[in-house]
Amino acid sequence: MRVLLVGAGGVGTAITRIAARRDFFGHFVVADYDLARAEAAVAALDDDGGRFTARRIDASDQAAVTALLAEERCDVLLNATDPRFVMPLFEAALAAGSHYMDMAMSLSRPDAAQPYARCGVKLGEEQFARADAWERSGRLALVGMGVEPGLSDVFARFAADELFDEIEEIGIRDGADLTVEGYDFAPSFSIWTTIEECLNPPVVYERERGWFTTEPFSEPEVFDFPEGIGPVECVNVEHEEVLLVPRWVDAGRVTFKYGLGDDFIDKLKTLHALGLDATEPVTVRGADGATVRVSPRDVVAACLPDPATLGERMTGKTCAGTWVKGVKGGRPREVYLYHVVDNQWSMRTYGSQAVVWQTAVNPVVALELMAGGVWAGTGVLGPEALPPRPFLDLLTAYGSPWGTREYGSEQG
Repeated sequence: MRVLLVGAGGVGTAITRIAARRDFFGHFVVADYDLARAEAAVAALDDDGGRFTARRIDASDQAAVTALLAEERCDVLLNATDPRFVMPLFEAALAAGSHYMDMAMSLSRPDAAQPYARCGVKLGEEQFARADAWERSGRLALVGMGVEPGLSDVFARFAADELFDEIEEIGIRDGADLTVEGYDFAPSFSIWTTIEECLNPPVVYERERGWFTTEPFSEPEVFDFPEGIGPVECVNVEHEEVLLVPRWVDAGRVTFKYGLGDDFIDKLKTLHALGLDATEPVTVRGADGATVRVSPRDVVAACLPDPATLGERMTGKTCAGTWVKGVKGGRPREVYLYHVVDNQWSMRTYGSQAVVWQTAVNPVVALELMAGGVWAGTGVLGPEALPPRPFLDLLTAYGSPWGTREYGSEQG
């Protein structure tokens, strides 16, 4: 397998460090708009065999990406950029006859009249609209294959296949006890993506109603996370799982709730009130008197520390998981399938902070399953469309086991 990895930021760099320890691929092309960043990711690897090379690419230039895929004879494009670049990369892979994988899906657009009641353009809708073209191509576009979405969706399918006869509700629950020394506000993941998912209208799925939206940060609940993290208040935010899970798993209700905390929510609300969450460029006068056009959200991102650089100052654990309630053998059942990463472990073992490492490991596992023909298909598919057990077994073999909490007990 030959892989084109687009994006050499925190997650992309972590992907290279994880993949470098595996032998399922022949070559990884690491491409980024900033060639120096791609070169740094490659230079940091113990790569005597020359399996990794760096290239410059503009992710928004569909034709250039298509040409690079052909030039490097890549079998698959792995998208590690932010969601703005999903569609050009997705279309470039289709044009080149390559498979495609991402960790976040095409962007949503709120309903203009009733944004907090009904959906406008849903997450991933542009990609699923192209499913027929992907099926005709005989290639697979595996969308939403990070940790959330991604592993959380695998958990949902595993629960449906092996743990439940009927599912009443599936709730993705994400929480952490991470702290970053020296910063009052230092998000552990891309602030661009965090603003997008937290300030957009959250989507909820119910079998009788279909998909609908609510107010941001709605339905707060305290969720008790495992492995010492403990109780964290979680709220509704927009996330791909709610759009993916119901396509392949029969459930009465599906939600995504994120443990943000009051201080984090207040800062996001302030950014919104000031218009600093906007993506449309505004005109700014520079020190030399010249004017430039710049996105307010990009300014916020530039003012905050790069999440990939926070690992040495970070302590604690992050947990991603899927809570499922339903019936098995005629009796009520409730479980939480989860994956915890300790920042001290991920920094010591891979040199990557916990949140980016947890995101990065899952697409690498999926690539290995694709390379071996264990995961295969055509069209636009989510992780729920593929067998979950091989994925979970291989994740454990990577040295990062998952767990199950049921009625207060935990087991691996």
